[in-house]
Amino acid sequence: MSVDHLLNPSSLPYQLPDFANIEAADFLPAFDKALAEHNAEIADIAHNPDEPTWENTVEQLERAGSALNRVASVFFNLQGTDSSPEMDEIAATIAPRLSAHSDAIFHNPELFARIEAVTSPADEESKRLLAHTKRAFRRRGAALDAPGKARLSEINQRLSALSEQFGRNLLADTKDLAVNFSESELEGFSPARISAAADYATLTGVDGYVIPLELPSVQSSQAALDNPAARAKLYDASLKRGATLNKDVLLETVRLRAERAELLGYDTHADYVIEEETADDVAAVRALLFDLAPAASANAKAEYKLSSEEAEQHGQKVAAADWSYWEAKVRARDYALDEAELRNYFPLNQVLQDGVFYAANRLYGITVTARPDLQGYADGVDVWEVHDHDGTGIGLILTDYYGRPSKRGGAWMSSFVDQSDLLGTKPVVVNVMGISKPTTGEALLSLDEVTTIFHEFGHGLHGLLSKVRYPSFSGTSVPRDYVEFPSQINENWAFDPAVVRNYARHVETGDVIPASLLDAIEASRQFGQGFATSEYLAASIIDLAWHSLTLEEAENVSDIDQFEADALAVAGLDVDGIAPRYRSTYFNHIFAGGYSAGYYSYLWAEALDADGFEWFKESGVDDQSVRASGQKFRDLVLSRGAASDYSRAFEELRGRSKDLGPLLRRRGLAGAI
Repeated sequence: MSVDHLLNPSSLPYQLPDFANIEAADFLPAFDKALAEHNAEIADIAHNPDEPTWENTVEQLERAGSALNRVASVFFNLQGTDSSPEMDEIAATIAPRLSAHSDAIFHNPELFARIEAVTSPADEESKRLLAHTKRAFRRRGAALDAPGKARLSEINQRLSALSEQFGRNLLADTKDLAVNFSESELEGFSPARISAAADYATLTGVDGYVIPLELPSVQSSQAALDNPAARAKLYDASLKRGATLNKDVLLETVRLRAERAELLGYDTHADYVIEEETADDVAAVRALLFDLAPAASANAKAEYKLSSEEAEQHGQKVAAADWSYWEAKVRARDYALDEAELRNYFPLNQVLQDGVFYAANRLYGITVTARPDLQGYADGVDVWEVHDHDGTGIGLILTDYYGRPSKRGGAWMSSFVDQSDLLGTKPVVVNVMGISKPTTGEALLSLDEVTTIFHEFGHGLHGLLSKVRYPSFSGTSVPRDYVEFPSQINENWAFDPAVVRNYARHVETGDVIPASLLDAIEASRQFGQGFATSEYLAASIIDLAWHSLTLEEAENVSDIDQFEADALAVAGLDVDGIAPRYRSTYFNHIFAGGYSAGYYSYLWAEALDADGFEWFKESGVDDQSVRASGQKFRDLVLSRGAASDYSRAFEELRGRSKDLGPLLRRRGLAGAI
């Protein structure tokens, strides 16, 4: 079987993978060949008889593994978006092998010696790459003795398998626990949403109406369902995910991460992770979370009081499953904000083309055009080409917005090809969501979904507008507590007056969204922040608690629910009716993703985003000023990936270091610190 179509660069524009000719059976043979090729490349570098130089050691290391990266990027992107039992079985097989292969490189003494002997060119990117490479080898155990390296490799292989298993278990539970309703239970849904639920039931082979589960604890449909029992049914299903399948996987993961940290000379896994982040240390992260917790919980309790008063007017009470429903009712009452009516102004394609793409053109001078001649990896996946202001091709972005049973929950950005001047590659990125697909027409989006599309495209811009030499520094290859900065900055443009009036037009009449609705959106922004901040902080604190355990402490934890309760009580976030945004057994970010000890990063980056967006506004809101500000942000942040110092880039942008004030004001927490 020839697998050259996976191993070699695609002949399609920008090396877009030739999805039509890729089959699941191709992957294992392709991985076998790619791993062998990478091993040969590493051996050539390590055993080169010439003196180690920048070019024959570090740059060759950057070039090595291109075929393996190509195969892995296609495989893992497809497994997350269009999984199957065959793909899951391949993942379970290949994940430990990839971990062992990576360890063998980092534990190669000849290679490590050559890297240690190299000096870099004088430019900033090369200096940073050498420091990054040396640090990476040490953090991966290059300086350990032989038994230490062997144990570290065992741990890494097992952790890789556990991560894959956690995600696979969560996907299985998410499918199995999708909730079946009768039509009478869906009172409050629009006809389009009822129709979408019927279609999803057909897709999963059951009668009735099915609402698939989203990744967070609170499901967006809870805000619309009038029937309290229906809300509870959906919420209870959400909280059950992973409770059985992921319990042992989670506990073993925590223990092994703690053991690995100890082996490498760190007190805890959190210390190991945060060493590489922009936060100073674990204490700085804990201080931010714990300092904000009292004000957030106080705000949440005040919001609960308002919602309870509204519910009592209708002879009902507010249980945990009802919070978002009555919050929506208060928002409609106090701010004249009808969320069902709002959806009519946000058809998906209008939001994308006349909102997201328009804002990117206004800020950065780029244009995004459809490429219907290029095929995505599944039905409903569209391919778009991105051009610079001078017509130069930048790259491709694939958009995959509608949910399907084979797609894992959540929203994310990933890449098939990373930009690199060294490799001569331009980016191919993908944005993924799980929006319910209507029977006819296109989806009408909620405010949260509109914001998410802008958020994920912000990540996409980080990948697309990258302009670095080395692939290790490309696009979003930056610390977790910095990577969310560009994406969260981009959220702000969703309801910028010049942008929102360009895309928010009524799906039936074509009328532009009235000023009264925009005013209501703006006025209501802080309402609900107590709940949103509390559930986010709760998840962040649980993440930090798990990963601040020493090995001895981790070995003594067996009750996950009690561990969570204790962690939240210490922080003062044990608020009745508010579950963490993710409970541990379905916390995909930290047990099957790259955010372990790093979920705090959204808040850390939001401090940059809130302060940074104030700079945008201060710089002027006319077209010319916005374009100039956008270009500066592109030059200092989006194009540089990890090739420049992060703090210095922000200070050059803002004219000073970050200020927490804008973040606290945005979230209604002024005075909390």
